[in-house]
Amino acid sequence: MEYFKTRTTIRNYSPEQISDREIDEMLSAAAQAPTCGGMQLYNVIVTRTEEGKAALAPAHFNQPCLMGASAVLTFCADFNRVSRWAEERGADPGFDNLQSFISAMLDATILAQQFVTIAEMRGYGTCYLGTTTWNAPQIIEALGLPELVVPVITVTLGVPAARPSETQPRLPLDAIRSHEKYQPADIDDAYSALEAREESHKFMAENNKSSLAAVFTDVRYPREGNEHFSAVLLSVLKQQGFLK
Repeated sequence: MEYFKTRTTIRNYSPEQISDREIDEMLSAAAQAPTCGGMQLYNVIVTRTEEGKAALAPAHFNQPCLMGASAVLTFCADFNRVSRWAEERGADPGFDNLQSFISAMLDATILAQQFVTIAEMRGYGTCYLGTTTWNAPQIIEALGLPELVVPVITVTLGVPAARPSETQPRLPLDAIRSHEKYQPADIDDAYSALEAREESHKFMAENNKSSLAAVFTDVRYPREGNEHFSAVLLSVLKQQGFLK
């Protein structure tokens, strides 16, 4: 349990490289994770060259952890393979729809977390890049993704240059757990400790906001950004064949 209680995201990596053999070994182990109907509705694209990482970097807002990583893994929802398998065996695939995308998205996300856990328990560092679905069109082009394949999450992997001295704060259990039926959290109990942190007050001052909540709603994840990237993702799902 100590690993899970103390795990941290690593964004700074040393020049030391992780071999293709070990990455494949970790992916093979991660593939034992649960998957919809045993179909393994994912494809993982491992990017290691400087050219490949540079092609992906703009889609991830040029985050330094991407270029500094030993490898960048793009986990994609993939119904292309299963659909081609069905067609080549005389079956009629019905996977060009939203439910199928959600199934494949969940498969890819579960696989990514399994891989991250395995890598971190081996002493490596990882960082999730949530920008993947925001800028999916650029990633689709950079990676040459065909119909019924959509990138859903990216993970950078490397040997840590240093480890943070503290873990990131988390809400108390009562804020995220309900018994039998949904129980609304007490907002003061849920967020008061987070709001009281010195770092939180720093964020508020830097962004000229009167509350930490306003930093999230007005600066980090504003409505216009959410609506814009929602439209981008809907367009991608249509382009890639998951929405008609």
